[in-house]
Amino acid sequence: MRYPRLVARDTACTDRLKDRTLTKLYNARPAWLANCHEKLDAAVAAAYGWPFGLADSEILDRLLALNLERAAK
Repeated sequence: MRYPRLVARDTACTDRLKDRTLTKLYNARPAWLANCHEKLDAAVAAAYGWPFGLADSEILDRLLALNLERAAK
């Protein structure tokens, strides 16, 4: 099911809606969004049984090891 499309009331609303993009939201990175990502990262780490706060390179190393282990089975 698709979400209903927002229809602007007037041209001023149209201009404001054009400015509301995911790219701009992530570039602004408001505190609520950063908190959501931190909670999600912690939940994913817990699901894998890994400590929270691993560096990206360590995460990639662990994911590669898991992938190779599973591919070998």
